[in-house]
Amino acid sequence: MPEGPSLVILKELISCYSGKTIIAARGNARIDMDRLPGRKIVAIRTWGKHLLISLKDVTIRIHFLMFGSYSIGEQTKPGKSLRLHLGFKKGNLFFYTCAVKLIEEDIDELYDWEADVMSDNWSAAKARKKLKKMPGTMVCDALLDQQVFSGVGNIIKNEVLYRIRLHPETLLGNVPSRKLTELINEARNYSFDFLKWKKEYTLRKHWLAHTKKTCKRCDLPFLKKYCGKTKRRTFFCTNCQKMYP
Repeated sequence: MPEGPSLVILKELISCYSGKTIIAARGNARIDMDRLPGRKIVAIRTWGKHLLISLKDVTIRIHFLMFGSYSIGEQTKPGKSLRLHLGFKKGNLFFYTCAVKLIEEDIDELYDWEADVMSDNWSAAKARKKLKKMPGTMVCDALLDQQVFSGVGNIIKNEVLYRIRLHPETLLGNVPSRKLTELINEARNYSFDFLKWKKEYTLRKHWLAHTKKTCKRCDLPFLKKYCGKTKRRTFFCTNCQKMYP
């Protein structure tokens, strides 16, 4: 599943289509394709894992789910996986195996931009207030809560918890105030490191916990476990990542 930083990269790649008019739309997404041709793209934005292509009175929301992908210029995957093709006078955008929806509402009212870890409007204070209302939630689940940390995915979760030496199954209500500040700050910090490394094609080289077998700090085996309510793969060291009782 693409995480927030990957969506920012996609937004940058297709920013040249902002201001361009859609001349053709097709695909097997369950939307009214006839509404799109002849309309100009007025903005391309992201919120967490959502790509938002705004037209004058409707926004195309694309969520890549677990296995979604895209191509620019040429179609690269079989037709059955093509959810949406947007054709322009010069250029094409293709989106595969993803969820596509047309949003009628004002997205500035619909989305909490202060929850997006990649946004200039990100609010650490607001994230803290939300976390304080979730004392019985494991930190591994809290980091994946898109209403708190929009854009954070499983890779970021694992790396953040390893960076701050926090056991993924610690309940938020037991996390000391200073450690909670670390959690909030590193969720954003690591997201921008992710962005930098992804652009350099070196992201995997920088993983310290995700998919790893041995802790570099302790030289002990990592535990792989499907933690919390989300049951996502979690890699952590039971020696240096502290569980707060």
